[in-house]
Amino acid sequence: MSHCPRPYAQFKVLVSSAIALLLLAGSAVTAHSQAFSSSSSAPVTFVAPESDAFAAGGSTRGGVPPTALGGIRPLSRLAFGSDVSPLGVGLSLTTNISSHLNIRANGSYFNYSGANFSTQGFNVTGKLNMQSARASVDYYPFHAGFRLSPGVMFRNDNQGSMNLAVTPGQEFTINNHTYYSATGANAVKGAGTFGLGNGSPAFTMTTGWGNSIPKSGRRISFPFELGVAFIKTPTLNFNLTGDGCDKTGAYCVDVATNPQIQENIAIQVAKYRSDIEPLKTYPIASFGVAYNFNIRHNAPQYR
Repeated sequence: MSHCPRPYAQFKVLVSSAIALLLLAGSAVTAHSQAFSSSSSAPVTFVAPESDAFAAGGSTRGGVPPTALGGIRPLSRLAFGSDVSPLGVGLSLTTNISSHLNIRANGSYFNYSGANFSTQGFNVTGKLNMQSARASVDYYPFHAGFRLSPGVMFRNDNQGSMNLAVTPGQEFTINNHTYYSATGANAVKGAGTFGLGNGSPAFTMTTGWGNSIPKSGRRISFPFELGVAFIKTPTLNFNLTGDGCDKTGAYCVDVATNPQIQENIAIQVAKYRSDIEPLKTYPIASFGVAYNFNIRHNAPQYR
């Protein structure tokens, strides 16, 4: 039995959402730029690098060639990247707005089944499903290298599920109370879920080093990012069915309806929720590689 087509389709939806958001932002910037250009009627005078005036140091920029003034046409370059982070394996799409500013979209995905472990007498089989998409503004206060990147995780489907089972006749502990699982079909078992943000959008704030669209013109870069996503308080729930017994197995009760056991389950769940509460500030630490290229003629923009 194969589950590959569904995860692949989900990942394509994540990446498509990220690309659509980036292109929408880019279209808005382009429209604003065209409107500004059409409203200005003042002629612009260019000083050619080979002119006598430039050779004589007539430039107000101290003799620096205009092509070295860092003028890059907005939305003229595009970078595709890949990275690994606690959100999963990611793909990114970045375009330039100015020498200080890029906009970037990321889609991340990770799916893992078969995590087996034992705790407090329960045999647990877990599944992790991480899917997210976010958009960020990369601000480079010094043109290159260091950056600040506020953003929004607009898709947040980071969650997991688990199945629990107690070996028939074996003990299990809930809120420091020990019970024994019944034998046969009445053995104790259950299921649980947890979520990181409950599907709600989240503000993100990261910093990093490296520009996916280097001002030097290099095609390949290796950006690094470190920060957090401010998600809602993580959720966790589980329920149990079957019979819990005393050590002799002579006295058993239904764990799904017994008031004392249900109270202990509620207290235990509250403890687990307290343990994972720090994840509401979810860490983002990624390292990746990006390749950039021109998507339209990049005539120098003299400033």
